[in-house]
Amino acid sequence: ALQLTESGGGSVQAGGSLRLSCVGSRYIVDNYCMAWFRQAPGKEREGLAYMTAVGSTGYAHSIRGRFTISRDNAKNTLYLQMNSLELEDTAIYYCAAHNNAVCQLRQDLFNDWGQGTQVTVAS
Repeated sequence: ALQLTESGGGSVQAGGSLRLSCVGSRYIVDNYCMAWFRQAPGKEREGLAYMTAVGSTGYAHSIRGRFTISRDNAKNTLYLQMNSLELEDTAIYYCAAHNNAVCQLRQDLFNDWGQGTQVTVAS
C-alpha cells in the first residue's frame, strides 16, 4: 500500500487561506490519479478536486474558484491551495490515490488514503 501523509491543516479565520500538502511514499504523484476529499462533522466524505497522471484537473462545484489542486513532481507532493475559506470548510481533509484508468471524484476508485489533516475555520 502507498503511504500518503497530509500536512498544513490548522485554524484560520473566515476569509483566510491555507495550503495543504500530501507527500507520497514513493514516486506516485505524476503517475497516479490523486485527489483531495474532506469530511465535515456529521457529514459524509465529499470529493473536492482531482489531478490525473497527465495533469488534468477537476473540481467539485462547492469549491470551484476558491481551491486549487497542484503538484510538485520533484517533491512527490500534491497540494491544495484553499482561499476565501468559509465556516463550512471546517473538516478533516484527506488525500487519496489510485492508478486505475478512470480519474474522478469517486471514493470507491481510490485505494490509498492519508490519515487526514484538520482544518478549522472560525468567524
